[in-house]
Amino acid sequence: MNKNWIFAVVLGVLIIVSLVQAVQLSSIKESISEGDISTGSASSTVDTAGSSSSSSSSSSSLSELPSMVGGC
Repeated sequence: MNKNWIFAVVLGVLIIVSLVQAVQLSSIKESISEGDISTGSASSTVDTAGSSSSSSSSSSSLSELPSMVGGC
């Protein structure tokens, strides 16, 4: 098979995939504007019953985070 044919097939597949994604994005944007899809926040729960030593070390490192990145 010729190298140019392989490139043409790959390019064609990429164009088809990008067109499908564009249609899906348009559909999602339309659904959001019509109110069919809610963009509200989700709540999540974290189970901290595992080990208390790892949670205390992670909370102390999280409190020091602004100084570690320069306090931006």
